[in-house]
Amino acid sequence: MSEAVSSTGVQPLAPWLQAQLQLLLSRRAHAILLSGPSGLGQYDLALALASAWLCQAPSEQGACGHCASCHAISVRTHPDLCVLMPEALCLELNWPLDEKVQNELDTKKRKPSKDIKVEAAREAVAFTQMTRSSGDTKVVLVYPAERMNSITANAMLKTLEEPVGQVRFILASEAADQLLPTLRSRCQNHTLVWPAFDQALAWLKLRLGQGRAAVDEQDLRVLLAAAGGRPDDVLTRLRDTDVKQAASHWRALPKAVARGDASALAGWAPAQSVEALQKLCHDVWALRLGAAPRYFDAADLGPVRAGSAGKAALYAMGSWSRELAASARSAEHPFNAGLMIEALVSRAQHALQ
Repeated sequence: MSEAVSSTGVQPLAPWLQAQLQLLLSRRAHAILLSGPSGLGQYDLALALASAWLCQAPSEQGACGHCASCHAISVRTHPDLCVLMPEALCLELNWPLDEKVQNELDTKKRKPSKDIKVEAAREAVAFTQMTRSSGDTKVVLVYPAERMNSITANAMLKTLEEPVGQVRFILASEAADQLLPTLRSRCQNHTLVWPAFDQALAWLKLRLGQGRAAVDEQDLRVLLAAAGGRPDDVLTRLRDTDVKQAASHWRALPKAVARGDASALAGWAPAQSVEALQKLCHDVWALRLGAAPRYFDAADLGPVRAGSAGKAALYAMGSWSRELAASARSAEHPFNAGLMIEALVSRAQHALQ
């Protein structure tokens, strides 16, 4: 497996992303939409593509990773790169915010937005009209693009259709179907490649093994299966815990839910809890119909795998699935997160029995 330095100069680009980067660099489109489900590396690929477009000595592999332009991107100060993200994600990924916005957040006047604000989009439009600082290109990177509402998207539309000078756009989305059709139609679409399970596992072992103790491959398999084979989702899960603890927690989840133990989801955001229960619902339903589970090992499902596959039982599973889908729509803004999770676990226990 290649260990070449990524175009950001921070981490190697995953091999399946490197292959896609080379394909994208051969295109001449002024606007590219990177689409696909979460966890496949949209942000890493988008930043690598922006880096290659701005690099002073690019190659077929991407940016050199050593020039002044690559360094400026790695320290988040490149004057010809505009990153359009929700404020909360900018803070998480260490991208600087407008001084006024940063002051409001520092003084606790409000919480960081989880959506891309129209004011930020207007600033991006103004950025495209400024003279280039160096090189031949200016780049606007929008991620996740589905966080633009219709007003924000419309503010970008005209500039996206007819950019001033050598301006290029990268829109990266984990829910491209939520974008305005007029926005999608102005971009060349690239659907991200889903890596093979063993390829993703090998890359995760390399990434997580750097400067740490050896990672248990079986634990990593559990977490990669829990993430549906999406390696970036595994890395997100491991920000606040280690591999063994996270794997043990996931293995124990089905039995805890069957007991009605809501503490099994303690510390999880409501959206994460709903997603975990949706995966449990999927696998129990699959087992009762004679299919293989996807997110849990069959042995870890324990007593919840048993149950009737009769009409009434399957109807109950269908009702639970629909209730979880409805909960997912409001999971980011629950009235009371604790009560919501307790209700979800209680409902899950009822459905499993």
